[in-house]
Amino acid sequence: MKPALPTSGHALVTGASSGIGAALARELARRGHPLVLTARRVDRLHALREELGRTVDCRVLAADLEDPQAARRLTEGLAEAGLRVALLVNNAGYGVAGSYLAADWETHARFLQIMVNAVCELSWRLLPQIREQRGGILNVASLAGLVPGSAGHTLYGAAKAFMVRFSQSLALENAAHGVRVCALCPGFTYSEFHDVTGTRAQVSRMPAWMWMQAEEVACEGIDAWQRGEVVWVPGRVNRLIKTLTSLLPDRLALALMARRSRDFRKT
Repeated sequence: MKPALPTSGHALVTGASSGIGAALARELARRGHPLVLTARRVDRLHALREELGRTVDCRVLAADLEDPQAARRLTEGLAEAGLRVALLVNNAGYGVAGSYLAADWETHARFLQIMVNAVCELSWRLLPQIREQRGGILNVASLAGLVPGSAGHTLYGAAKAFMVRFSQSLALENAAHGVRVCALCPGFTYSEFHDVTGTRAQVSRMPAWMWMQAEEVACEGIDAWQRGEVVWVPGRVNRLIKTLTSLLPDRLALALMARRSRDFRKT
């Protein structure tokens, strides 16, 4: 029997305006958990709040996590509203398409701010109250963080691999406090992600059996976090890919990624 979700405190979902973030918010609401939604696109957040607010307390705090001050301001906004976070869902993110030198450093710096710095800072700022409520952290990483690197989207897999290791360490440090931490590592998921990165044409050639719906990923992810999984790959196909690549010698695994990456990466 899975442990219940925390009975007090809100779930803060970053990047909640679309894709896996919105699906996670809907699934948490379906399970009766109050929510705080944050993202840049305020109109979408308010539309989602209108939908989910019919069943649970649902608040909106807009934030652009590219801003180095955003995590601090967000936590201050929570405190001013009298809201305490029991579950932090670090989901906000995107990819920078193309090779490493194809983008200027400012573009990479903004990417790292959202994908690494904001995740670490929000976790650090909210962990004391999460401990008090014996809640948890769900970090939306990626299968890309568990398989060998590929050409194109150079920092994406690296950032997600960091998120996996960060989650593992946090899980070990906080288990004695009743805090569960899970890195959710989805593979190809139907969302706006590939439209934003400009790789829709490439990934549309991938076979349908490699894809999952965002709703499936969200349901599996929350179930895994509740079970106490520290790293979870949703979908049997994705788990098979992860297992096979981990068994291959590095040279062979990298050669395989080099052959296949043009199918889903803009190099």
